[in-house]
Amino acid sequence: MLPPLKPIPMKDRLSLLFVEKGNIDVLDGAFVVVDTDGVRTHIPVGSVACLMLEPGTRLSHAAAALAARVGCLLVWVGEAGVRLYTAGQPGGARADRLLYQARLALDDEARLKVVRKMYLMRFKEEAPARRSVEQLRGIEGARVKKMYELIAQRHRVPWRRRKYDYNDWESGDLANRCLSAATACLYGITEAAILAAGYAPALGFIHTGKPLSFVYDIADLFKFDTVVPVAFRIAAQESSKPEMAVRHACRDAFRQTKLLARIIPTIEEILAAGEISIPAAHVEAVDPAIPNPESFSDVGHRS
Repeated sequence: MLPPLKPIPMKDRLSLLFVEKGNIDVLDGAFVVVDTDGVRTHIPVGSVACLMLEPGTRLSHAAAALAARVGCLLVWVGEAGVRLYTAGQPGGARADRLLYQARLALDDEARLKVVRKMYLMRFKEEAPARRSVEQLRGIEGARVKKMYELIAQRHRVPWRRRKYDYNDWESGDLANRCLSAATACLYGITEAAILAAGYAPALGFIHTGKPLSFVYDIADLFKFDTVVPVAFRIAAQESSKPEMAVRHACRDAFRQTKLLARIIPTIEEILAAGEISIPAAHVEAVDPAIPNPESFSDVGHRS
């Protein structure tokens, strides 16, 4: 008898894979991409955190079901991953974690503590005292603009300001296009980690009102240590295919910085700053699709 299935912890997975122009299906028990010539390429879906599906990709029901069972997030994106259309939810939502996150976001005092913790982790210094969330957001914005300028100077890339238009991709300059491609990669794996930990991507603390507000909150903590330097470095090289070069460089940066192993513990540390206890699981709570009585992964990971 085969042992029960166990999902691979998020921290041990490959960060993301892009699939372009192929039919994704489960054939002979394997998760595969079949190209127009009928050639099959096997994807070890259980060891991937996030699968980015570009235009020209078709997905079967069996493939979607298998990805959900093993906890791989499917994200439908535009060409080069520069626009996110929709995403799946691989069984990560947990009522106790969602209630915990909602209580923190709705309590003004707790929310401010969480935001101040984010500020501390991002800038390595305490946030100014007696500032509201809105005031801290403004201070962060000014500092972020300066950080873009400094990194652009370091890589000798012409820079005016962050500007992009998803409806007119070519209207942006090279540096902005590289930044958009790089942040799309970061948002993909950040959303996968948030869902794996059982939280809601839309329930943010600094960013609010957007489907991925919490994704933006968490991704901002890692952005300037990972994808922003990568984007400016690629822009300085003036590659013939800059978006593809950015994706490959981001993949390498995620692996070198062990990013996936850091995201979920960071989420837990930030939310703990709100000083509200995690509610106990409801007596009628439903077990995850792949039960795993002995936890072997990060704190908060549903396995």
